[in-house]
Amino acid sequence: MPLYEHVFLARQDVTAQQVEELTTRFKGVIEANGGSVGKTEYWGVKSLTYRINKNRKAHFTLLNITAPAAAIQELERQQRIDEDVLRVLTLRVEEHEEGPSAMLQKRDRDDRGERGDRGDRGDRGDRFGGREDRPRRPRVTEETQAEEEN
Repeated sequence: MPLYEHVFLARQDVTAQQVEELTTRFKGVIEANGGSVGKTEYWGVKSLTYRINKNRKAHFTLLNITAPAAAIQELERQQRIDEDVLRVLTLRVEEHEEGPSAMLQKRDRDDRGERGDRGDRGDRGDRFGGREDRPRRPRVTEETQAEEEN
């Protein structure tokens, strides 16, 4: 059976629990049509590059699906009907990725925070020779400008 990666975007004003219910309903559609869902990843609420139906953010969810093409067509038809689903993308793949997807790996990197130890690089404050090497320019105010004109 063909393998698919399916991502759908849900409106930002639905709750995470409602997104889980949507995912469960869509899994049921796939299984009713002779397919199976291997992995489900909820990527969270992310900003959209451009507005979609007046929404600036959306809930992102990935499904790894093994199903016949008819099941995918029915899934996408159901999602077009649902007003909570903004966009859908289905890609046929040769094999599913093992472990977390690139989006979850990126989120894990972002969660690590700032790097405390910079090693031998220092804090980069000495780049371009530093400010203490240059002489200070005199500050120009209205009074000094009036004095220079007289």
